[in-house]
Amino acid sequence: MALKTVVVAVGLLLGSAQAITVEGMLAAPRRSTGILSPNGDRALFSETKFNWTSEKSTTSWYFLNTATGNTTKAPFGSAVSEVVWVGDTEDSILYLNSTNAEIPGGVTLYTVDLGSDSFEPKLVASLHAPISGLKAVKTKPGGINFVGNALAYITAERYAVFSGVLNGGNGSYTYGGELKNLLLGINYTVTRPESPVQGSSSDPGDYDLSPDGKLVAFRSKAPELPKANYTASYIYIVPHDGSETAVQVNGPGTTAPETAKGASGYPTWSHDSTKLAFGQQDGVYYESDRFKLYVADVDGLNAKVRPVAEEWDSSPSGLQWSPDDADLWVTSELHAATCLWLVPADAAADFKPVNFTGPDTVLSDFNILPDGSAFVSAASSWSSRIFYNQYPGQDKKILFTANEIDPELEGLKPDSVSNFWVTNDDGDNIQTFVFYPTDFDPSKKYPLAFIIHGGPQSTQGDNWSVRWNLRLWADQGFVVTATQFTGSPSYSQAFTDKIQANWGGTPYTDLVKVFEHLRENIDYIDTDRAIAAGASFGCYMTNWIQGHDLGREFKALVCHDGKINQVGSYATDELWFIQRDNNGTVWNDRANYEQWDPLAHFKNASTPQFIIHNDLDYRVVQAEGLQTFNILQSLGVPSRFLHFPDEGHWVTNRQNSLLWHKSIFNWIRYWVGLDEELMTEGVITQ
Repeated sequence: MALKTVVVAVGLLLGSAQAITVEGMLAAPRRSTGILSPNGDRALFSETKFNWTSEKSTTSWYFLNTATGNTTKAPFGSAVSEVVWVGDTEDSILYLNSTNAEIPGGVTLYTVDLGSDSFEPKLVASLHAPISGLKAVKTKPGGINFVGNALAYITAERYAVFSGVLNGGNGSYTYGGELKNLLLGINYTVTRPESPVQGSSSDPGDYDLSPDGKLVAFRSKAPELPKANYTASYIYIVPHDGSETAVQVNGPGTTAPETAKGASGYPTWSHDSTKLAFGQQDGVYYESDRFKLYVADVDGLNAKVRPVAEEWDSSPSGLQWSPDDADLWVTSELHAATCLWLVPADAAADFKPVNFTGPDTVLSDFNILPDGSAFVSAASSWSSRIFYNQYPGQDKKILFTANEIDPELEGLKPDSVSNFWVTNDDGDNIQTFVFYPTDFDPSKKYPLAFIIHGGPQSTQGDNWSVRWNLRLWADQGFVVTATQFTGSPSYSQAFTDKIQANWGGTPYTDLVKVFEHLRENIDYIDTDRAIAAGASFGCYMTNWIQGHDLGREFKALVCHDGKINQVGSYATDELWFIQRDNNGTVWNDRANYEQWDPLAHFKNASTPQFIIHNDLDYRVVQAEGLQTFNILQSLGVPSRFLHFPDEGHWVTNRQNSLLWHKSIFNWIRYWVGLDEELMTEGVITQ
């Protein structure tokens, strides 16, 4: 049956006040993290707004004073896509314009001194490739060395890191006209070199330019292993000028520990350009293994690798060096929030870092200010962007928070979220976050939206999202919960690992226990009017719940891009994932797949269910959603199917997202009695 493409009219009549609406959340300013100036007095950030009338986005740039929090508009706008503070003065920037009038598909580079009385940018390079992820440093000869990434056209659809040089100085630079592919010449037997690694959204964190401009470090998938079957990736170093072939820092045949065989990440040069810090996992099949910290002492293209605080039971996701190169400032998750930790660069194996930013906001990025404090870009469920300063061991100094600036977010407050813990059958403590609607009154009863996060080795806590914004869900008239069940990271690696060959086991009983706790202990939640919803693994678990006793506790279910058939898992592009989590292959270990297969229990399905699945999802293919819908229809269970032909695992287009939200919210409100009718536009139903 063809899918109608009519967009549902804006606005739902809600029975409670709203601080945030679907249209408002999708149109509200989306701000980048702060880009700190060399002397730390100000930071640049971009702000993108969307207009529903014109259906267009506009981008502006702003300065943030890191002492006062005051913001002023920068003298450039939408044409500027990326900015690096580099040049002749501390107020000089190199910026990337994402268009090129002379070369279709190319980009342009400009320099300008923001400290001058007038804004007079100078075109310094016209690049023939759509370079992004710009990084640049000033070299002693006076020029600027830069790197960026783009698809390498010689090998279709594979990214490469490219280097270039801007010659000159004293405000006058010229481009030599040559970009060099720094991945050329790397020997491979199975997987071609690629950086940034596809799937990381061209992440510039996959490469780094040394402060002296001489060397580039990057990560690429293991060349001797098929990338669909293994997570392994290695760090390489190469001269910026491409005069020699890149050399492996870790992995087989290097000085790195033989136990470190898995994925690598976030290579970061020290300020003196003699050391390279990075993270690597041990497990070669497992994306959610614990990252361990390493430092490589680099001499030319020779590197000697040593571990740092390797017994720390946390999984770092990024780092920076302290100004004196003595310490690593490390980001890592704790209780579903990315926090900041301080680790000596020579820390012994048993060193136990302590986080100092706390789990009340989720850190997105940070820089170290000259006074020794951190300048942090963060977010939370009540604010899409927060900038603050914090010294280790001291309280935050909030500089900027979006909910106090943006009219679309007016009314969102820190007290609209809380959390509680229950103990599961294994004796583990399980955390659940609770999100409250605007004007919440604990003397009233509210229907429950029981949200199940994806992953499964991921978290969904007190954070901002434009896809699953749980504070927005609450303002549909619900109290919303998000449980960090067995398998969720940031509660110990052992807790994360317990989900292997256990998908429908402990995670399910954790959810049952939390639901029972809500029913028996929380008076303002009406568990007789509850819905459950989830995406990816959350959708798998929704399907598992549909076939089991917990499914009968809900009035309706919502399932986005998730699995119903574990035995059919080999349609995915991530074979390493399903083989690791099912503890084997389907031909040798089929029983492992069958044990937790929702399809085997779907004869018990009776709860109305909304299914969403997208054409471009190769992680969980669309056939999974169609199977779910067809079986429910065959069983006579009220059900609907919605798909987007131009979306993958996530719905990112704003118009698509509007339809996604309106359709889902109408579905869940109807089945708990908050809406009188179901929408008929934009969904398949029979």
